[in-house]
Amino acid sequence: MFALLLVGLTVMLVFVGLLREATDRGLGVEQILQIMPYVVPSLLPFTIPATLLLAVTVVYGRMAGDLEVTAAKSAGINPLHLLMPAFLLGGALTVVSFMLTNRAIPWAIGNIEAIATQALEDIFLDGLADNHVYVDPQGGYSVTVSGVKDRVLINPTFVYRDSNHQQVSVRAATAQLRFDLEERKLKVHLTKADISFSSGGSGFVRDHVVDLDLKQELGSQKARHLTVGGIAEQIEVLKETAAVRRLQHDQEIALHLLTGDFEQLMGDESKRYQHEEHYAVWGGDRMNTEMHSRYAMAGSCLFFALLGGPFAVIQARRQFITSFIMCFLPILLVYYPATFLMANLSKSGTIEPWWSVWVPNLIIGTAALFVLRRVIRH
Repeated sequence: MFALLLVGLTVMLVFVGLLREATDRGLGVEQILQIMPYVVPSLLPFTIPATLLLAVTVVYGRMAGDLEVTAAKSAGINPLHLLMPAFLLGGALTVVSFMLTNRAIPWAIGNIEAIATQALEDIFLDGLADNHVYVDPQGGYSVTVSGVKDRVLINPTFVYRDSNHQQVSVRAATAQLRFDLEERKLKVHLTKADISFSSGGSGFVRDHVVDLDLKQELGSQKARHLTVGGIAEQIEVLKETAAVRRLQHDQEIALHLLTGDFEQLMGDESKRYQHEEHYAVWGGDRMNTEMHSRYAMAGSCLFFALLGGPFAVIQARRQFITSFIMCFLPILLVYYPATFLMANLSKSGTIEPWWSVWVPNLIIGTAALFVLRRVIRH
């Protein structure tokens, strides 16, 4: 029952996931078919808990409706023995769900990014071959070519801004492109390049590499795309960044106080350090929330099984779909809003995520203990 429901619900939601990926990345039919196998792992952690609840409700509702639970009790069998398979399945799916969230989803996202990168490279080269020019206003660069042959740009001209916000113009004989997925950059290898700067300088180099930012095209790296180990590393980096920016901000303030330059106490440099510190702290809170939320979301499988099985036994005389609705509706109205509320408060740094993300599960667990007590007693 669980397998049948899981397959049906996942297949239905796969099309929603494909539509979202295709819309966000501008993919064609060929790329959509390629990423289809990788969309499934990203949906399973969300479909498994609800599917398990429905399966448990159906099975134990029918058992209780056929008086099998009553017969077992009259034979001296504890109802917990009948419910134990559901609890064991919930515990096993908790482990599976966490492994999917921690390993399968980052792996799937990496493959989707690779397919999107290849598609982006083809779109980029096809656009240059047809129009001989490509302009990215958000990235701040433009490319002009006389032609494209065997994925090599002929007589390209690149205009971009360097790290010092200085406009740079590069003219070369040929150029080759390489989309670096890890660094999220477009690396352009130019040969026989003439370089000129807006400040007036110029020069000639035989080989030159230009790095262009691809964050706008590929999308930003999210905490959900990392493993728990990767999230922990990012948290440490963000903590160190926040500490350094806090120290730099304090030193900047102290320097202005010593020199009597009070007008610069809230100058651009001081504001920049303060903004970068707040951004690092904000990013650390989001990463920390994501890491703890994975454990709580995976644990919901066990808590749903603890509640769904006993509740279906109590509602033995009702249709199983009615029992499911009566059980799932409070979850929909209480559990998920509480989950979103705790996650948002944790991401903002208002509360600690190590305990707050477990509050919705504790609510379900408390209700499950109350229902289970009634099943055992009566």
